[in-house]
Amino acid sequence: MRHDEIPDELRPLVYDFFFWFSRFEYALKEARMLKKLEPGEKAEADWTRFINAHKDGYQINAAGKALIAANPKRQIVTETGLDFRDVGFNPGASDLERVVRLANAVRNNLFHGGKHGSAYWTDADRMKLLLQTTICVLDDLADQTGLTSDYRSEY
Repeated sequence: MRHDEIPDELRPLVYDFFFWFSRFEYALKEARMLKKLEPGEKAEADWTRFINAHKDGYQINAAGKALIAANPKRQIVTETGLDFRDVGFNPGASDLERVVRLANAVRNNLFHGGKHGSAYWTDADRMKLLLQTTICVLDDLADQTGLTSDYRSEY
């Protein structure tokens, strides 16, 4: 979907999605869920560390189940170009891993563009579903894992 083709009702939701996704990554960094902990390293949120720390206590809610059911795809390289495929999970992947990886797929697909080849990118109703559902997932993850203060704080 090109910038000028984004339906007006979807624009505020796109902003909200990026706002809350960014706030969640900020909260991860404040909680020292970082890829590298050595002084001088870049402060990058580590979703894998987050998953490993909270997978046993996570209780999937309706939004998490809805995100899994919506099954956002991941863009991949093929022999002839780019395409979209299921995210794919290792056997025994926790509910938290599934929800986090799918939320990141929504973020990456929206942020990085290149949606040609995706059957649903121009479907505003599906985009609305994915964005709203992922925001609800992030809200729930913050609440369940003690990140709400940093996630919702003003600065």
